[in-house]
Amino acid sequence: MIDLVGGKGAGLGEMIKAGERVPDGFCLTVESYRSRELPEKELIEAYRQLGGGRVAVRSSATAEDLPAASFAGQQDTYLNVEGAGELVAAVHRCWDSLYTERAVAYRAAAGIDEAAMAVVVQRMIDPTTAGVLFTANPITGCRAEMVVDAAPGLGTAIVEGTVVPDHHVLDRRTPAVPNPDGCLDEEQLEQLRAAGWRLQEHFGSPQDIEWAIDAEGTLWLLQSRPITTLFPLPPDTGDTRLYLEFGHMQGMLRPCTPMGVSLLKTGASLWFEAVGAKVDRRDPMPRLVPIGGRLFFDLTDFMRSKATRKRMGTSLEVYGPRVQGAVLRMLDDPRFAPRPGLPFHAGAALKGAFRVLPLAIAGVASSLAQPARARARAHRGVAEIKRLITPPGESATSAERLRWVIEDSHKGIMSLDMHGILGPLVAGIISGVIPAALLKGVATDEELDTVLGGMPYNVTTEMDLKLWDLAVKAREHHDLFLNTPPQDLAAGYLAGELPEIGMTDFLAKYGMRAAAEIDVGVPHWDEDPAPLFSTIANYLRVDDPAQAPDARFGAAAAKAERMIQTLSRRVRGRRPVRGRLAVFFMRRSRELTGLREIAKFAWLPAIQAARRQLLLVGADLARRGRLERADDIMFLNLGEACAAVHDGIDHRELAATRRAEHERELRRPVVPGALLSDGTDVETLAPAQPVQDGMLTGMSGAAGQATGRARVIHDPVGAHLEPGEILVAPTTDPGWTPLFMTAAGLVTETGSPVAHGPTVAREYGIPAVICVRGATHEIETGQLITIDGTAGTVRVEPE
Repeated sequence: MIDLVGGKGAGLGEMIKAGERVPDGFCLTVESYRSRELPEKELIEAYRQLGGGRVAVRSSATAEDLPAASFAGQQDTYLNVEGAGELVAAVHRCWDSLYTERAVAYRAAAGIDEAAMAVVVQRMIDPTTAGVLFTANPITGCRAEMVVDAAPGLGTAIVEGTVVPDHHVLDRRTPAVPNPDGCLDEEQLEQLRAAGWRLQEHFGSPQDIEWAIDAEGTLWLLQSRPITTLFPLPPDTGDTRLYLEFGHMQGMLRPCTPMGVSLLKTGASLWFEAVGAKVDRRDPMPRLVPIGGRLFFDLTDFMRSKATRKRMGTSLEVYGPRVQGAVLRMLDDPRFAPRPGLPFHAGAALKGAFRVLPLAIAGVASSLAQPARARARAHRGVAEIKRLITPPGESATSAERLRWVIEDSHKGIMSLDMHGILGPLVAGIISGVIPAALLKGVATDEELDTVLGGMPYNVTTEMDLKLWDLAVKAREHHDLFLNTPPQDLAAGYLAGELPEIGMTDFLAKYGMRAAAEIDVGVPHWDEDPAPLFSTIANYLRVDDPAQAPDARFGAAAAKAERMIQTLSRRVRGRRPVRGRLAVFFMRRSRELTGLREIAKFAWLPAIQAARRQLLLVGADLARRGRLERADDIMFLNLGEACAAVHDGIDHRELAATRRAEHERELRRPVVPGALLSDGTDVETLAPAQPVQDGMLTGMSGAAGQATGRARVIHDPVGAHLEPGEILVAPTTDPGWTPLFMTAAGLVTETGSPVAHGPTVAREYGIPAVICVRGATHEIETGQLITIDGTAGTVRVEPE
């Protein structure tokens, strides 16, 4: 009944239905709000039947307390309302709160267009203690823990973050231990734990519960809504497992569509089959697990293997120190105790190595010997792969198109050496990393990075420079391309209405590219060139010739050449042999390392061709009533698409559900780098850092790190906050949250991880450190500070 009574009203009704103790009350439905006519007579009569006296008047919007958005405190509640006149006024104020600045901003961030307001009226409880219960840990994500925050009196002090609460973390089995100076005893904690498990089981998901205990010791439940910020759980295997997120390596944290995951696994499995590995076609790559649409690698067997766990640290360096440290700490967890054996079949690995290594060694050696020929060979390989992509003709059936996508679309790309590409690519990678080892103690990391600047022969850099060429041609029509929205320019181009600047030729070569381009479910530039026009507009704003992309690239290349000469002179006398080798590899890196992008570039035409075929299949299924629209097929996997084509399965509801889930995940601001099977974000388990000079310590409110100028604000009304500044405040209630939209982070003197401020901070994806004593006095506006929302620290940086 959410559309009639709003999220809070529907949740309270469900709690009563489940037999929970909820204060008596009634609901004024959204029909009154939509008509803007308050039925005062009926409202007052309902109030009289409730017994009159003091009541709570609570907002219950249709977009409130939803699985994807909590709206924690975004609309208003009024307590201790007494008398008909006060009741009528409070209802009007609840209605008005639907369009406060903070509520409008929150809905926009949550992707919610419209909402209506119901109002819940309940008898007031006079609590001795009240607070909030989360049935999963909102900081770590662990589903095996509950978090209880309590304070004497009304629970508003907790949710508004104006007190340091009596804080408890409860697990499933260990008896609750009250704090010596806390306001909850063991029996009350056990009551809360039992109520939390009941409500979580009833609603089917972790819950954020408001509660109160009266003078007689009776527990009252005031609200239950889904916890909106938890990252989705991995599949339940009955075992504790550790998953590592792939996207962190490439800065891609957006979710992949189900079809994108399915094709990625199916296509890649062809290469494993080529090297002799046994592949289960039902799940070709079982260690690659989609969680929340992101691709995670199941690292568990490697963690538990005595043979591989010792090398874990080095292999994780590409993930950065935080993810690396988080995983390495898990090696001490008894759940990942070492076991004998390998995490893979040694025979299959050796068989694959014997097939791949001779080709790889020969390819690397020949590439180092003759780099120009190697580059030519790699580009011939790209052309050959593209030639081998031969999709079905116009008369093909959906079954034939789908069979081609599954069996043939990736055949060309998944050869052992990818038609001569892998040798030059690996040679380039080796050439780029060996000088660092040879020149250790002689050259700095910064100098070695300079050698890799302005790298030629990189297909992505070449693409960017081609786009700059389009911007140069667009100068003739400067105002059109700078001032027209990119979507309008894209529509004009596709309709043939734009001046010719070379976009057609550009898309012929690069139209298969896009953000998240390895996902077949994502429109590429040939379908939607709007991102290109946006970039062209940015390029047109460059008015300093030295800042032009081609000039900057040329300057970096020249600097790299000078650095090679400098290092060559430096090592000549100190390390003659190693120095000569280092210079050789630095020279080869300038000729080969740019090829590191070419394998992915060669893969993209197969993805583009598969996408076109899948959209044709989707259009056919939509005509047959098995999907609503053609691109709904991207929210099925290949097996489900086959069932729709061959067996007539109607997947409209499934595709709509998955599309909604995908759109919610697109808005998720933080993705764990390492995730346990109980939902724990492993990075949040890092121990607190020791106190240092210039360091203030508090409590984790929202994970993440940020560095920026501090802005100390005592009142949000009329406050000024520059984008990228860190908000430092005595506390934050919902009235502060519009400032979060431009803040880089949040520091408060009081609060709770389950208060509105940190809750909204987590949803916006900004780090928060709370309970930092004296923060508004110790920190001054304009100081450069670094906050670590995971460790709960604030550091004032020296300047």
